[in-house]
Amino acid sequence: MKPLPSSEMKAILHSKRANIYYLECCRVMQKDGRVLYLTEAKDANLYWNIPVANTTVILLGNGTSITQAAMRMLAGSGVLVGFCGGGGTPLLMANEVEWLTPQSEYRPTEYLQGWMSFWFDDQKRLTAAKIFQQSRMDYITKVWSNDRDLAEYGFISNESNIKIMLSNYNDRFNHANSVSDLLLNEAQLTKQLYRIATKNCKYGDFTRERESSDKANSFLNHGNYLAYGLAASCLWVIGIPHGLAVMHGKTRRGALVFDVADLIKDALILPLSFICATENATEQEYREQCLQIFVKHKALDYMFDTVKQIALKNDWDIAKL
Repeated sequence: MKPLPSSEMKAILHSKRANIYYLECCRVMQKDGRVLYLTEAKDANLYWNIPVANTTVILLGNGTSITQAAMRMLAGSGVLVGFCGGGGTPLLMANEVEWLTPQSEYRPTEYLQGWMSFWFDDQKRLTAAKIFQQSRMDYITKVWSNDRDLAEYGFISNESNIKIMLSNYNDRFNHANSVSDLLLNEAQLTKQLYRIATKNCKYGDFTRERESSDKANSFLNHGNYLAYGLAASCLWVIGIPHGLAVMHGKTRRGALVFDVADLIKDALILPLSFICATENATEQEYREQCLQIFVKHKALDYMFDTVKQIALKNDWDIAKL
């Protein structure tokens, strides 16, 4: 088979790409103009193709390696690569996957310039953080209003208790006077969502602990890192450095990834983690359902749209939000 010239590869917008790969116990390499991963079977080695033009993120877990030629092809297609531990959670980092971002001199500059135009102003940065939180609430309302699979477990935005809760927190986000207030309200909202999920899925007692081995906590860790991969890819494509956060702290490297990932985590990852834990799904089954729900509800599109909206915003009057 002749190698396929890069000029003949059909480009797919990052927001429309369908694939996220988590690989372990394999070797990633370039062969005949394609990126493959090699696994060792009992009687033979097996090669599996990775469609790089339709891939957003590759997570390399335990027992993996990657060749320079493969990294060159992945970089040429703008695929984000991260090294992590088992199940997609970090091997050495406590809070984030160590991302290897492909380099490009031709990424757009308008979004970075727009971001920097407000980022050094405390009040405008607070306004941007409020927009993130409002967008987060809007996404929960939208997803939970028309997803039958989530509705079967009681995740319905029009249900009276949930509707009142979302409305109350939206008001609290709007009237927050500082990022600290936003973070406090965010923590309280998440705890309340955990209580709703635990009740809806009849999960029993639940405490959010990242080091815990129970299914729900494990799936939340796994799903969150998939969301972080989408967020990191979104920011790389747009050209905004990950350190220019508006909510999670100006001194925390990569904090903007967490800001962007939060747009979808409560709407998608949180309920799906409890549902899959209740159904006793495997890690692979859970991951497949995460990817399906990302595509179904256009999670990456929503990240792009929100970040672009904030970057190109001209009117910073919070009263008009």
